[in-house]
Amino acid sequence: MLRIYKNLIVLILLILPVTSNSHVQHYDDLNKIEFDIYRNNKHIGDHVFSFKRNENLLEVESEINFKIKKLGVVLYKYHVKGVEYYKDGKLIKFNSKTDQNGKEKYVNLKLEDNKLVIDGSSFKGKVSSDYLLGTWWNHSIVKAPAQISAVSGRIIEQKVTFLGKEKIKIGDKVYDTLHFNFSSTDKIKDKKKKLNTDVWYDEKSLYWVKASFKKKGNWEYKLVSVK
Repeated sequence: MLRIYKNLIVLILLILPVTSNSHVQHYDDLNKIEFDIYRNNKHIGDHVFSFKRNENLLEVESEINFKIKKLGVVLYKYHVKGVEYYKDGKLIKFNSKTDQNGKEKYVNLKLEDNKLVIDGSSFKGKVSSDYLLGTWWNHSIVKAPAQISAVSGRIIEQKVTFLGKEKIKIGDKVYDTLHFNFSSTDKIKDKKKKLNTDVWYDEKSLYWVKASFKKKGNWEYKLVSVK
């Protein structure tokens, strides 16, 4: 019975007439969303999204800051700042700059003739407008055939698996969530670049609640507040 129920949920997600950006309007009341970042259960930084609107234009600014320390000495620091622009619910532009422990990365993206034109530190070219940025806040990424790295522009072809409904507790609050696993299907040989991330969305609001993955340690993003 549980398997039938899970399959039904997946079927609904797959057949709903949803374009890759349609859920943007679903977040019309969202102004700010904040996450704490943990590595091996230790708090190391934060990820903050800010939403601004002007008539039919939505601007989503995101910023990530974290530092990895040992005995008080900073071994690794990471900073990303990016801005997504949507018009009538469709991604039209994105820019980001990243300082990855002294190594600079970037993405400049724009919509032209219904194609996303990408100039990134890891990829340059045109891709389908059905591809979505891998910034996770937009639940419709579960239907995208591929995601675009918000750090380098790399194209990540993906497989999305619905793992079921779960109750998860963060701090004093319990969330009813939809749990998904995102894995890469491209034939990239570098295992460090392989996508294998679990993401939880609130069942009612579809707000991003949590994410976890392994990369030189166990990482978690946990929701702090929604405004």
